[in-house]
Amino acid sequence: MRKAFLTFLLLFVFLFVYAQTLTPRQLYPGLFEAVQLSNIFPDNKVFVDAVPKRSPEEIMKDYDTQKNTPEFDLKQFIDANFLIPGTHNDVFKSDISKGIRKHIDTLWQVLYRRHDTVSKYSSLLPLPHDFIVPGGRFRETYYWDSYFTMLGLRESHKIQVIENMIDNFVYLIDKYGFIPNGTRTYYLTRSQPPFFSLMLNLLAKEKGDSVLIKYQPQLIKEYKFWMEGSDKLKPGEVHRMAVRMSGGELMNRYWDDSDKPREESFKKDVEAAKETQQMPADFYRNIRAAAESGWDFSTRWFDTSGKLSTIQTTNIVPVDLNCLLYYLELSIARSYQLQNNSKQYNIYLAKAQQRKKAIQKYSWSDATGWFMDYNWQQKHITPHQTLAGVFALEFKIASAKQAAIMAQQLKIKFLKPGGLVTTFNRSGQQWDSPNAWAPLQYMAIDGLKNYHQDGLAKSVAEAWIRTNIRVFDATGKLMEKYNVLDTEVKAGGGEYPLQDGFGWTNGVLLHLLNHYQVDQL
Repeated sequence: MRKAFLTFLLLFVFLFVYAQTLTPRQLYPGLFEAVQLSNIFPDNKVFVDAVPKRSPEEIMKDYDTQKNTPEFDLKQFIDANFLIPGTHNDVFKSDISKGIRKHIDTLWQVLYRRHDTVSKYSSLLPLPHDFIVPGGRFRETYYWDSYFTMLGLRESHKIQVIENMIDNFVYLIDKYGFIPNGTRTYYLTRSQPPFFSLMLNLLAKEKGDSVLIKYQPQLIKEYKFWMEGSDKLKPGEVHRMAVRMSGGELMNRYWDDSDKPREESFKKDVEAAKETQQMPADFYRNIRAAAESGWDFSTRWFDTSGKLSTIQTTNIVPVDLNCLLYYLELSIARSYQLQNNSKQYNIYLAKAQQRKKAIQKYSWSDATGWFMDYNWQQKHITPHQTLAGVFALEFKIASAKQAAIMAQQLKIKFLKPGGLVTTFNRSGQQWDSPNAWAPLQYMAIDGLKNYHQDGLAKSVAEAWIRTNIRVFDATGKLMEKYNVLDTEVKAGGGEYPLQDGFGWTNGVLLHLLNHYQVDQL
């Protein structure tokens, strides 16, 4: 009897874990496509985040029985079988009179989520600790968002929350071998810009260098994820995220292990694929790789036509990604140095130094005076100058001369009335002009300070603070992105309406308010 019970228990656990990794498209074949290609929900993310009221097997059995009957109504069927998600900040109204700092302090509570509320068949991945979400339609933890959110949590002295979020990422690395784009089953085919090492160094400022030793195994696991298969590559060859450059150097690109339409943007991807000359699998892979970059979407991934149909993300060696991996290599080296392991320290330090040389070789453009992305297939720098170049300032990869040239570029070309514009292309994509984003403002400001460009850093910070405060005073909200050219107009473009909340905006703004000791400008 005991053996039978244990067998049943193990089977139950297996089925639960298995269900937790299946995506909505896998759980609801046919029903998923019917819903996502209809207009039941204008945003495809709604259905993939919906929670079934009973088992997927029962739902699918009834769907297959009823779908071809005259009286069948798809919307009614979904409403009867799923809990449709909203957002916690839908009902949150800020009291503008209490000021922007009070607003951010309250938002930490609004955006706080308990870890133990995951339903059995939800697409949400279970986590061991509570966490902060970005806000709006983003109801789960996102990888690179979290670092910039943590900047504000540190200013609010919420160190335990930072540590909890880091431990969630540790759990994900140990369980899946990497940190997914977000904590949903449909994100398990890709990661996001690797900011884990920056999170650890942020925590180390509070808890000491022992943090790097404690989390060294996960630093190495993440590095192995990004470099998987790289040791077997010959010049000009690629494998997943790894690229062996023509000169033999190892660099990286964005990649997604799936070549199907994104489940959270299924209809848009299917329709966009009709406009491209690429094979559908190649197009979907490029779309997904751009989603991994966080810049979904931007002309930095397109050819000179600026059209989404030409997206070629997997052909591009991004400057920001390689700067982040340079920092990861340095962080692993530092963790070994703290253990007095000189052999491993020297190995990872050499990897970092080699990557720094490669970034200088392939990304620096004398013609533009900027660090650019590189097309490894066409063997030349891409034509689009973007704010991603400031990562070379943040990680001290630029020489003093290059940094001075870049500072002039930032001042003359990128700095607009409301902050630093992301690109110079008005494509209708959200990671293009006239939009600006908090994480890129922070990386630029902090990078400029590395090269003693304090006056320009202050000008950028003050322009960004003014933009945030102006919109807050008008709306009572902090947004995920801002229009920095026409500061009286809301940011737009992209696949979904402008979101408010907003995790990384709150974090960067509070950091800048405290660093520059201002509340209004």
